[in-house]
Amino acid sequence: MYRHLLLSLIVLLQINISWAKDITILDVLDRSVTFNAPAKRVIVGFYPEDYMAIGTEAAYDNVVGLSKYIWQARPANWEMYVEHRPSLNDIPAIGKIGSQAFSIEQVLSLKPDILLLADWQYKALGSEVRRIESAGVPVVVVDFNAQTLARHSKSTEIIGTITGQEERAAKIVKEYKANLEMIQNRLEENNLPKPKVYAEYGAAGVDEMGYTFGKNMWGAISTMAGGDNISAPYIEWWGKLNPEQVIAANPDVIIMTGYESASGSDGMIMGQGVSEKSARLRLEGFKDRLGWSNLSAIKNNRLFGAYHGACRTILDGAMIQLFAKAMYPTVFADLNPEDAYLDFYKKYLPVTPKGTFTLMPQ
Repeated sequence: MYRHLLLSLIVLLQINISWAKDITILDVLDRSVTFNAPAKRVIVGFYPEDYMAIGTEAAYDNVVGLSKYIWQARPANWEMYVEHRPSLNDIPAIGKIGSQAFSIEQVLSLKPDILLLADWQYKALGSEVRRIESAGVPVVVVDFNAQTLARHSKSTEIIGTITGQEERAAKIVKEYKANLEMIQNRLEENNLPKPKVYAEYGAAGVDEMGYTFGKNMWGAISTMAGGDNISAPYIEWWGKLNPEQVIAANPDVIIMTGYESASGSDGMIMGQGVSEKSARLRLEGFKDRLGWSNLSAIKNNRLFGAYHGACRTILDGAMIQLFAKAMYPTVFADLNPEDAYLDFYKKYLPVTPKGTFTLMPQ
């Protein structure tokens, strides 16, 4: 009997040793980082939904710190998750990196095994990264903001490794690649002229130009979906065009993006809890923007809406579909971006969003 118990203990120890071990990876900046995986004490600096989608809800059992501001900037989305998992409220907030609300001392006091950062957060910390690492905390960098297949895939795989969900991460990457390849293959087969597209974060409202995007985020999605992004010659990452530049470019397609609330009373709203009627009312208002009535996109009724929270994330495959369908309606007539967005939640997340996430012209 004692021999049997001893053998059982040895087997359990072997399982634990094989389950948790030091591994070395290259993060998205090609930095060599060694940590114990699956990690037991993680601080998630950015991409909180991605971390749950890839690592499963159980991954949040091991999250000891969270940069909550980016999640709480979408209050309806945050509340949806908290209603499902109230313990999210109890995770300490580490504040916005690059602001006075962020404290390295607080980060170290949480005794993390890993500090997971977005590329831009890593760059914002600068030399302070060495201070964190010298305290024995590995810093791992991921990046969904770049909006490239390579970085989306690498970031997903890294989170899969951190959470012990490598197979799940590989499946998500495979599906993401397949979606993108489907779109690119159809574009190559049809070989149509590239439509000019303009995407704007429209929270400020009709009378103030909002942010548009060059190489990353909606700008990169515009290119992935086969468009000629009119902002690219003027904006490297994100910024605002002069109204005259938009008018002179005369885009064939315009896509206005928004969150659940807007800074302007007529700003674009999309997302959790937003009715289609409310979103459409805001979208229609942009047709009256000064000088826009003569734009091809407005005259041909090719003004679309998209949820800004569905960008810079592994969830954004549906938004690539939206841009593709907006620019090539015949080629992608069979796609339903709204359903595709909700299907990702059904497969990989524990909550079910209700609202308006894509908006097509009537």
